[in-house]
Amino acid sequence: MKKLGFGLMRLPLVSAENPSEIDIEKTIEMVDEFLKSGFNYFDTAWMYHSYESENAVKKVLTTRHKREEFLIATKLHSNYVKSMEDRDRIFSEQKEKTGVSYFDYYLLHDVREAHLSVFEKYDCFNWLLSKKEAGEV
Repeated sequence: MKKLGFGLMRLPLVSAENPSEIDIEKTIEMVDEFLKSGFNYFDTAWMYHSYESENAVKKVLTTRHKREEFLIATKLHSNYVKSMEDRDRIFSEQKEKTGVSYFDYYLLHDVREAHLSVFEKYDCFNWLLSKKEAGEV
């Protein structure tokens, strides 16, 4: 098994001045070559590319390839969680943006002292276990 991940944090851009304007055609070439080479793990996050990375995933990967051909990981960062509703809203939007019904991996991002308190306050560990039990992760 080949082990290499395709990070969707620093994708080619149409304009260097606009991190949200991803060069979709170039990214498609990269994704297709990555899959053709026998790799299948893709990593994105809510905030990458000014909140556009997950949208790009849908355009370059999930609408173009069979779901069983790839693994996808995304993340929840504590900076965006101000309520229990936020974690649910973000998760739902992430599924919509990426075009998947489940994530192979879902990470609580940047767990350290300041962020850990947010994840604990909003019961994110148990929440994530419930997503796993429901087949969404």
